Amino acid sequence: MWDRRRILAGLGVGAASGVSRRAWAATPIRPDEASALLVIDVQNCFLPGGSLAVKDGDQVVPVINKIARSFANVVLTQDWHTQAHVSFASSHPGKKPFETIDLPYGKQVLWPDHCVQGSEGAALSKDLSIPQAELIIRKGFHKDVDSYSAFTEADGKTTTGLAAYLKARQVKRVFVAGLATDFCVAWTALDARKADFETYVVEDACRGIDTQGSLAKAWTDMAKAGVKRIQSSDLAA
Repeated sequence: MWDRRRILAGLGVGAASGVSRRAWAATPIRPDEASALLVIDVQNCFLPGGSLAVKDGDQVVPVINKIARSFANVVLTQDWHTQAHVSFASSHPGKKPFETIDLPYGKQVLWPDHCVQGSEGAALSKDLSIPQAELIIRKGFHKDVDSYSAFTEADGKTTTGLAAYLKARQVKRVFVAGLATDFCVAWTALDARKADFETYVVEDACRGIDTQGSLAKAWTDMAKAGVKRIQSSDLAA
């Protein structure tokens, strides 16, 4: 299983392994009715000042707002944890954030408390402006299972229902943006490929943590899975 601890360690990766930073698109990509934008976890806890802040995370908001205007189909996600969630270090006496424990589904990194249901930290950024968004997927609300991907929880088998929703809407390709590139964005993109969606990650509409090679590893893994790396400028207005 591709757990967060492995990515944090950046196993065997010191560079982007030849993955090009150039856009995939030779001509502008025009989102159509078969396209959906997935906006991942742009929540207060992951923005500057939050308990799990991503550096410059707030800078994705204007980029996301701009590209979202081109999409008829937009889905937002929220981490939505219970109090005393299994992924919180505070739920395990003697454990500190970023230590790991073994759970039935594998290694679990322990995090500072974040995105607790109904809290201000769990709220979406007030600066997001996507009035046409049709669905919010909340993930991580099962107390005993963490959830990074918008499609599948950390146990690898419990689904959020997003793939079925998109297929029912006849969506064929998804564009992923949000926080953080090397964690929930990457998990989402990889699971989108597993669900047979043509998948793009909009690089400048994301920000990564980039700890010990984690960002390079995430891009390498996504490229191997067939995820396409683009810039917001590659999308037709």
